Amino acid sequence: MSPRLTVFFIVEPPRFDLMACHLAASLREQFGDTVALVGYCPDTKIDLISPEVIEVLRRMGCEVRPFKVEGRFTPEYPHGNKLLATLEPRDTEFSAFFDSDILCLRPNAVENIVKEGHVSLTPAASMVWGNSQTWEMIYAACGMEVPEDRIRLMRQSGKRERIPYFSSGLFTFPEQHRNDAGKSFPEVWMEMAQMLDANPDVPGRRPYLDQISLPLAIQRAGLKWNILPEEQHYILGGSLRGEPLPSDREIFTIHYRKWEIIREIGLSKTGKDMLERHAGVRRIDHVARKNKDRGDHAA
Repeated sequence: MSPRLTVFFIVEPPRFDLMACHLAASLREQFGDTVALVGYCPDTKIDLISPEVIEVLRRMGCEVRPFKVEGRFTPEYPHGNKLLATLEPRDTEFSAFFDSDILCLRPNAVENIVKEGHVSLTPAASMVWGNSQTWEMIYAACGMEVPEDRIRLMRQSGKRERIPYFSSGLFTFPEQHRNDAGKSFPEVWMEMAQMLDANPDVPGRRPYLDQISLPLAIQRAGLKWNILPEEQHYILGGSLRGEPLPSDREIFTIHYRKWEIIREIGLSKTGKDMLERHAGVRRIDHVARKNKDRGDHAA
């Protein structure tokens, strides 16, 4: 059967290209061939991706595609790369965006992270740029009502629930869905982001524009949010820096931010083992060495 889900992510040098290789290996390890993989790179940087990265991703069935950045955000907005990648065409029933600094740790299934008619995602870890009055202003600026739903943020203190605010580091959505205006979720998300970006009264719109616009886009696209268990997107760092993974929970996916955190929690070997199983190397730069060794042997 053809995959129902395409997982896509950013492959941008000098940092996110290497992380993307480890992410792709972990996706192959835990989802097998049930997902298609696509890496996206800004068209201004795609020539900077090393041949070794391209080869490692190729071995895992992951194509690297460019997307146009010029004139899409003014001034340029690197965090907006995920919006631009989300806009690119894919032909599966669902798509999922994963930040490049993510690793999948245990066997998973597509049906665990998708839901028809919904964008599936987790609450943001925290919100530092505003409050409930800020949300009221943002919704009013877009001609929308603040939703009645309330959620707990992933790392919030206190018991009071908040107006929905989500992480854009991992989310899935139905590709074929269209709202009453005939627009897809990616098209609506881009529209909402640009509308808020052009409003000087919106606090935190840089760099948080992607997450600020996300709940509004879900609603205007005619979709609902499906809140995934934290185990499907376990965010490390911050208040959890230095703490081991909880031993009493089955953590499927970690968002580690920096490879040093992977080392600190003892998962560096796990990441390298998965890369070796699915790409044949423990380090990306070993591809060139192995290719040279084969050439010397043939000679």
